[in-house]
Amino acid sequence: MITNRIVITCAFAMTIIGEPVHAQDLSRYRTFELGAGVAAIAASTGVAASDARTIYERPALVRSLEWRPSRWTPGSTAESTDPVDRITFSFYNDQLFQIVVDYDRERTEGMTDADMTEAIAAIYGPGLKAPRAAARGKSQVEIESGTAVAQWADAKRAVVLYRTSSYREAYRLLVTDAAVASRARTGASESLRLDELDAPRREIERQKKERDDARAAAEKARRANKEQFVP
Repeated sequence: MITNRIVITCAFAMTIIGEPVHAQDLSRYRTFELGAGVAAIAASTGVAASDARTIYERPALVRSLEWRPSRWTPGSTAESTDPVDRITFSFYNDQLFQIVVDYDRERTEGMTDADMTEAIAAIYGPGLKAPRAAARGKSQVEIESGTAVAQWADAKRAVVLYRTSSYREAYRLLVTDAAVASRARTGASESLRLDELDAPRREIERQKKERDDARAAAEKARRANKEQFVP
């Protein structure tokens, strides 16, 4: 059992590395680098840049792009061994500030927190056994990610491994530019405030548009019926 676990962990580490990454380079996951734009990530993944979803547009533009790796090895009929189920990229003013990596439950089944930490440490070097307590409130994605089991961090970036469920453990890795993520959290609050201030104006505009559309439809029907009407 121990030998099998070692083999699985080593294979997992080799798979998630993808291409060589310098140890302690916390700005990257595989070939994806924090700070990249939507177009660059779209080109790397094969996902259309137009698929990026707008989270909010003011006071800054925040978008997300989701990528699910192929379940099949390119150019082969063999099923892929890639443990990644999904990666979500988040952009602040076209600057990648967070990479959320969700690992497939079946591809990590049986692996423990220690196994996962060891595999991730093969990329980022020795990490902290217990994540440092955050001096700020958690973001929504951090709250949804479950229990933090390991962390790698410097003054600008953080890589945190989470166990997302206590039942049939699943794992998630967050790679984050801390400063930009902080601006994105502040922007989200400001966006809600601006939306609330704008709500009365938008409602007036909506009602006006409905009235204008109704008048235009009635006029169109009047003209059509007038032309065809025979007493």
